[in-house]
Amino acid sequence: MAEQQESIISRAAIAGHPLHPMMIHFPVAALLGLVATDFAYFWTTDPFWARASLWLAGVGAAGGWIASIAGMIDLVSVKRIRQKISAWCHAIIAVMMLSLASLNWMLRYRHGDDGFEMWAFYLSLFTAGLIAIAAYLGGRLVYEHAVGVDVD
Repeated sequence: MAEQQESIISRAAIAGHPLHPMMIHFPVAALLGLVATDFAYFWTTDPFWARASLWLAGVGAAGGWIASIAGMIDLVSVKRIRQKISAWCHAIIAVMMLSLASLNWMLRYRHGDDGFEMWAFYLSLFTAGLIAIAAYLGGRLVYEHAVGVDVD
């Protein structure tokens, strides 16, 4: 039987429930949905999909930065989290991903209805790839290091 690990308690929590994992699902869904709406626009050239992509990019980027505040509070205020390489890798990948998502939204907003550009689709795909890496590392923090998990 595997040795039970001592949990690492989150400081950014409500009633013992860590905020970061609760808050991250919606922005992740928006940024992954962005790939689908970009593809739909590429396939149909219907301006609806371009508008949907603009909104998903904005909601995903803004929501991700808000959720990252809770993660950053834990990273900087909990010594045992700071000691985990997975935590630093997760944070760095997440900042890279959110920076690309923000750039994606800003360029879409600036270009307006000028039409779909392939860079938008490539940025969305690259962001989705970074989400997958950040999610893997976040899962390691929870399942291997018991970050934010009540094991009592």
